Amino acid sequence: MFTAAEILDINQLLVPENKIVIITHYNPDGDAIGSSLGLKHYLKAKGLSPEVVVPNDFPKFLKWMPEAKKITIADYKRKKAAELIAEADVLFILDFNAPIRAGQLVAPWIEKSRAKKILIDHHQQPECFDFVYSDVTIPATSQMVYHFIEAMEEERLVNLDIAQCLYTGIMTDTGGFRFRSTSAATHRIVANLIDNGADPAMISGNTWDTNTVSRLHLLSLILGRIEIVNDGKVAILWLKRDELERFGFEKGDTEGFVNYGLSISGVQLSAFFMEDLYENFIKISFRSKDLVDVNQLARKHFNGGGHINAAGGKYYKDIYETIEDFKEIILDEEF
Repeated sequence: MFTAAEILDINQLLVPENKIVIITHYNPDGDAIGSSLGLKHYLKAKGLSPEVVVPNDFPKFLKWMPEAKKITIADYKRKKAAELIAEADVLFILDFNAPIRAGQLVAPWIEKSRAKKILIDHHQQPECFDFVYSDVTIPATSQMVYHFIEAMEEERLVNLDIAQCLYTGIMTDTGGFRFRSTSAATHRIVANLIDNGADPAMISGNTWDTNTVSRLHLLSLILGRIEIVNDGKVAILWLKRDELERFGFEKGDTEGFVNYGLSISGVQLSAFFMEDLYENFIKISFRSKDLVDVNQLARKHFNGGGHINAAGGKYYKDIYETIEDFKEIILDEEF
């Protein structure tokens, strides 16, 4: 957490005359949007007027959250997004550890900004900002936003909008409270959010029970050809661009696919490979159990990173070569 002195300094920045912008990473997920909107609603409860900017669009199943439709998407509104960041006095950097994680469009705007930059993030190896709250042991940035509110001694400001957004972020980044990093503190915070109006059934239904026909077609396809290697310890799933196009892929349709591999008995690592729709690279998602460190795997071999049990990356070969290289690399890994 920020030091007591830093909290005082941050509090002095959070005044109506300062322009405040909240930014999250490229390809925003549930925690990115939940933490950003949760922080926005908290700052609004303080009488401020923050803006949220995301580099590119996010899945439809997250757009039910309060004021999600007021988010400025840089890919669609470049001029507005650039102006908001350039004119900001305070930038909150949420759920990513370095400007490059905001993508090639937004990263230079962050780097050029003269605003005071406040990082709240749970990924490894954060870059230096004016204020840094980094903790890799916390399962969701949304939980860290709640801890920030606690440090500001303003839990009384937590309202329905804040509760719904932060609950969504925590729920999604903990895999429904199933991942190892989910702690007693996580559950206590979730209980407080429920006390403040978060409805678990409604949030789960709006966020997860939203299958599309295209998603089910794609899921059927990858499950039909899932490959198990390394003596049953590694699962491989994959999709090609023409398959995405054939079934009318929409953003978010493949969310959680990698977890199906990890659900197989004996599997310690699941890898999901997918051709990008527009560029010539392979998007990779890794999930693992126990001490299998996919963060280091992604950083060392696949131009990525993340957490010990959840990481991602990119690879610049075709999908078949990527999968074969992956198989070779994991021969040397211990499980």
